Amino acid sequence: MKAWIFIRIASVIALIYCAGHTAGAPWTPETGPDAMALIGAMKGHVFEVQGARVTYWGFYFGFGVLISVFLLLLAVLLWQVGSMARQGTAPIRPAIASILAAYGVNAVIAWKYFFIGPVAFAAAIVVCLAIALALGARPGA
Repeated sequence: MKAWIFIRIASVIALIYCAGHTAGAPWTPETGPDAMALIGAMKGHVFEVQGARVTYWGFYFGFGVLISVFLLLLAVLLWQVGSMARQGTAPIRPAIASILAAYGVNAVIAWKYFFIGPVAFAAAIVVCLAIALALGARPGA
């Protein structure tokens, strides 16, 4: 198989990862009374940051949306990198390696703070990109 195919596979996995993350909004896995009280406190505690009145809920929810945007960006970027890799991977190896490293860190953070779903998606992307790098390093690739 060619390196660009694994990059495209990584792109599709990244898009599914994004969809899963976004579908989980508002990212509150528990709906019991204790959790609802905590969410109420997050929504109710207003404070000022750099001249803006905000809540902890706003930070929590806003960062969740930002993560979805960047997950989508990475999926699109991987698709575009896959297109470029059809011409050879030498000029784009640093970009592939950088995205691989970012998803590697993503997997570690997800392992420490979240659950198996994000770990599995990030790890699958890492494997695909590592294979793409290895295939692209072969003579004549």
